[in-house]
Amino acid sequence: MSLRTNTTLIAFAVSAAIGGFRASAQALPTLTLQEAEALAIQNHPQIQAAQNEINYSNQQIIEDRSVYYPNVTGNLTGSQGNTDSRIGAGDLSASRLFNRFGQGVVVRQLITDSGRTSNLVSSSRLQAQAVTQNAQATRYDVLLAVYRSYFDVLHAQAVVKVAQETVSARQLLSDQVTELARNNLKSQLDVSFADVNVSEAKLLLLRAQDAVQQALAELGRAMGSDMPANYQLADEPLPAGPPASADPLVAQAIANRPELAGLRFSRDAAYKFAEAEKDLSRPTVSAVAVGGFIPFINNTTTSSIPAEYEGLAANVSIPLFNGHLFSARREAALQRAMESDQRLRDEQQRLARDVRVAWASANDAYQRIDVTAQFLRQAALALDLSNQRYSLGLSSIVELTQAQLNLTQAEIENLNAKYDYQTQYSALQYTIGLLR
Repeated sequence: MSLRTNTTLIAFAVSAAIGGFRASAQALPTLTLQEAEALAIQNHPQIQAAQNEINYSNQQIIEDRSVYYPNVTGNLTGSQGNTDSRIGAGDLSASRLFNRFGQGVVVRQLITDSGRTSNLVSSSRLQAQAVTQNAQATRYDVLLAVYRSYFDVLHAQAVVKVAQETVSARQLLSDQVTELARNNLKSQLDVSFADVNVSEAKLLLLRAQDAVQQALAELGRAMGSDMPANYQLADEPLPAGPPASADPLVAQAIANRPELAGLRFSRDAAYKFAEAEKDLSRPTVSAVAVGGFIPFINNTTTSSIPAEYEGLAANVSIPLFNGHLFSARREAALQRAMESDQRLRDEQQRLARDVRVAWASANDAYQRIDVTAQFLRQAALALDLSNQRYSLGLSSIVELTQAQLNLTQAEIENLNAKYDYQTQYSALQYTIGLLR
């Protein structure tokens, strides 16, 4: 296949892609960043799973607190036995067997377990608060993915526009050079250079359009969908520059980040659980009450059994020795609580590093905006001068095509700096806990 045929195929593919891209862009509904956030919060499975985890942890509080309330059990009992016989073996507790049917209620109530239940309930509440903070951290992770993919889509679409303009400008030059070559004013070498320049621009356009499709797929995933985000995205204004120092940002992160808050609650819950394990070695006082009546009884003995019965008892359980089980549980819980202290300290150090890295990246991206803007101005000026020199026959087409290449590179670098700063600024907001 000849070079001319390859160029024709590429031109056809690019023309079809440009037409489809423009038509789809005009038909798509507009989506703002705030709307993308709302869709992600509503639909993303990670956020919904985190809410289920919150609901689960709240039920654990009710489970641990249930010991405070009476345990009421209703009983229906019937038995048949030989008159005046006695139990020789088995689980029946009556000392004599006779035919009867009775019904009653048993009420058991914990009076005190020396604070163990109170500490377990406090531990569950603190753990539920930790889960709530973890859910907020999950929400932050999802929103950061939305921000990144949103700006990636805007970036890719902007590169597509640059590529389209580049194709148009280089195609115009190619047409002009071809016409001049027909009139023997330029050489066929100039035509070849111009054609190569057009092909490079078309390949750039195809890659840029592919990047748009990938970014739309990522945005759809970030918003909790298995379909690409088929929207026309609204551009976001450029945020202000980052602060001069990262130190105040570290303090903000330590105060605001939900991961740290969750670890603090988990640490406090671990210490409360250690207190509850210590209470295992202390006395437990409980009470039990029974009452009911026996509507049917076949009693042929001389002693009569009343039809109603009731009873009340209290029990004090004092642990004496169980093979060091309780002391081992207490020590294990204490070690787990001390471990959570170290994990919190490690997370604070990691977070301080992340804040400083994010601040440095955002600061670098912000400074590159001015540098690339200057680069763009200089590249545009150089292209104008190259055009004039080439028209006057003072330079070769190599200089002109290089100037066109520099301008395209400058435009892309300028877009990279702009959208990279928006992404890095979002990451910085994420690290200090201020992401919306």
